[in-house]
Parts: sequence; structure tokens; C-alpha cells
Amino acid sequence: MASHALLGTVLLLILHAGFASVATAHALLTKNDPRSAFGWIVVCWVFPLAGPLLYLLFGINRVRSRARQLRSGLPNVREALPPPAAQADDFTAQLTHIGDAVTQWSRMAGNAIEPLENGENAFPRMLAAIASARHSVWLATYIFETDPVGRQFVAALAAASARGVQVRVLVDGIGEWYSWPHVVPLLRRAGVRAARFLAPRLLPPRVAINLRNHRKLLLVDGQTGFLGGMNIGGREVGKGSQRRMADLHFQVRGPIMAQLGRAFAIDWRFAAGEDLALPPPSPASGTATCRVITEGPDEDTDKLLYVILGALSVARRQILIMTPYFIPQPELSSALQAAALRGVEVCLVLPERSNLRYVDWASMRWWRPLLERGVRIYRQPTPFSHTKLLVVDGAYAQIGSANLDPRSLRLNFEIALEVYCPGTAGSLAQYIIAAREGSAPYPLESISVLPLYARLRNSLLWLLSPYL
Repeated sequence: MASHALLGTVLLLILHAGFASVATAHALLTKNDPRSAFGWIVVCWVFPLAGPLLYLLFGINRVRSRARQLRSGLPNVREALPPPAAQADDFTAQLTHIGDAVTQWSRMAGNAIEPLENGENAFPRMLAAIASARHSVWLATYIFETDPVGRQFVAALAAASARGVQVRVLVDGIGEWYSWPHVVPLLRRAGVRAARFLAPRLLPPRVAINLRNHRKLLLVDGQTGFLGGMNIGGREVGKGSQRRMADLHFQVRGPIMAQLGRAFAIDWRFAAGEDLALPPPSPASGTATCRVITEGPDEDTDKLLYVILGALSVARRQILIMTPYFIPQPELSSALQAAALRGVEVCLVLPERSNLRYVDWASMRWWRPLLERGVRIYRQPTPFSHTKLLVVDGAYAQIGSANLDPRSLRLNFEIALEVYCPGTAGSLAQYIIAAREGSAPYPLESISVLPLYARLRNSLLWLLSPYL
């Protein structure tokens, strides 16, 4: 009996070594981040058989090859826009060159960008656009609640579909679980074509918890678009003390709608297997030059991060950032510190208390080096601000769905819009400055007086921050 037990143990160790070796080789050859590769290798070897199984389920990016295959054959809507003269001190030329080098899109002129603050301003405009649609309504969102606000959208989408408009709704497979009953069955029963993006399933098994479609897009007739960080639901609406969340969404018109439409078509083809014909080009509607940046694990990662780092590197006067979740990657933290050290005003406006307290605690562990180098941090009081903005020198802005954390910049499918327009960027800079004036500055000495338990808690979560 003892010999049988010994033989079984030896066979188990051989199996474990074999599976762990294969997983290790895969991680070494496919992971771009050495921290991620090292972490998975440790898991594979420390936990017999369970480690390689966990890597098989959660560590392999199965989306990349499949999404690239589905994306092939879509019409190319790149529009050539002559870049400005390449002068070494030309702020716009440098930013343009960075974007041209790392993204798949060209800059497009003639766009109008209008900010819409909170759901009570954005949702009526969105519902009116759906009601006036004649040809197509394409909607993508992370969370689509089935509360009274969400039901208004369901009814509007159903009415558009009933009058012959092509309605397509894409909801994230995990985000749909934020509300019950789930919205996709409601939409389908109402006659709306709806699909889930990477929904978990048992047969065949699929657990892609970390690969979420965080993009928020509403595109109507290829002429009017809405994007930003706003999900659909009652949490985005409120008055006075009843307000739970503050947010900023944007209405977009102009030629950039072609790029937004193609971004939706790619996601829809992946989720639903249907090719969508892109609407005719939209005419010029404003003075903003824009470019779409799509980010996700199905493409070359870090595109959005590279563009952000590039914008920080060419800033000459001011960097203003507003984000609900701030867990910077080391290179982003270093770029902010370097900008402050060369005399650029660097200002972060963060929530005093977000809806994810563990993210707040992990974030605070990143603050000391920033504050020591001259970065100013302000904590915005309630309601929780979900706004995502980057403004550089009052002339360049980024808007969209991405937070400044590893989940958005590495794992999620995100969309951002570069805006080259002093008028638009200047107004957004004033929006951040107004929020800063109503916020409390966080001095460096506040970190030193934190109680020991808080510093240990923050440091522990900081250790886990790449996975939050």
C-alpha cells in the first residue's frame, strides 16, 4: 500500500511539473508585463495542479486572436489629415506625431463636442436622439440598469425598432449583472436586437471576468454620437443630497462619427457575428480636430497609456486630471512627477470617497512620491465624481470611458477621444478648476500622520493594485 501511495505521489508530482512547465513557457512567451508573468509562474508552481488550472482559466487571453479574426475585413475609415508643420516646439505637431505612431486612426477635423453634465442633462438628449432616429441606433454600454431610467431607454429603443430603425444594443456580460431583471432579455422581448459582450457561461465554459467592454457609445444615424463615462441608470440622476454620482458625458457631431461607428461595428461583429454597414460620412459641424483611440486586450496593449504619456511629456504649462479611480502604473506616476519637476502645474482631482473603498486605499499609497515632487492632489467631496478628463495646456483634451488604473489601461475594452481644440479643452480645464476650488487639498504631511493600521491597509492593497 505504501508503495502504491508513493507511486501515486510521484505521478502527481510529474503531472504537476509537466503542466506547470507548459504554463510557465506560455507565460514567458506571451505576457508583456514581467510582473504578470512572474505572478502566474509562482501560482503555477506553488499550487499543485490547481495553479496550472487557474492559469488555464484566468491567465490566458483568448480574446486576442479571435477578435483580430473577426475584425478583419471591416471597411477602413481612416481619413488622411495633413499633419501640422513638424516644428520641434510645436505642441500640436508633437501630440499628432505620437498619436499617429501608436494608434490605428487618423485625426479628423470639423467636429463639435458638447459636454453634458449628469444624467438629467445627458439622458433627455440621448432619448431625443433615439426618438428622432431614421436609419440606425447603435448603443454600447457597460451597465444598463432596468430601473425607471433604464426602462425609458428600453421603451425608446423598442419604439425605434418598431418603426423600422436598425437598433443594435451591446451590453457587457458582467455589467448586465448590476441590475435585475437583466436588460438583454427585456430588450429582446421588446423586439430589439441585443447582444452580450463575453457573458460568462457554463457550456462551453467561459469565465472572462477580467475582459470587460467598458465602452459607452450611442450613435444615431451616423450623425450624432454620445460618449463618456456615463452608464445607463438612475444612479446618474439625482438632486441635492439625493445625488449619488456626478458625471460628464459628451455629444459629438462631425466626421469623427465614422471612427466611432467603426469602433462599435468591430465590437458588434465580435459579440453578435453580424456585419454592420457604416453610415454615410457626417459633414463638418465644428472646429475640433479629433481622433478615436480604442484600447483592449485584443489589440496591441498600452496604446492609450502611450498617448497619455506622450501628452504629459509635451505639456509646457498645465496638466489637469479628473478621474474616479487613480491607481497609476509606475510609468504614469513617473511621467506626472517629471512634469511637475520641470515646472508644469500638475493637478489631480480625485473623489474623497469613491464607490470602491479598497481602490481609494490602494490609490493613497501612490500619493507620497507625487506630492513630494510637486503634484497637487485634491479630494472632491460627495457626490462621488465619476468624471474622466485629461486636459493639457488648455489646448488638448482626452474624454471617454477609461479610468487611470490597470483595469482600464490593460484589461478592459475602452474608448477615448482626443480633442485638439483650445475652445473645448479650455472649457473642460475650467470645469476641472471649478471642481478643484470646491475640493480639499491633500498635503504631504497628512500621509505621515495616518495611523499605522491605515498605512498597512493601504500598502497591502497597493501590493494588489495591478489586479484591482
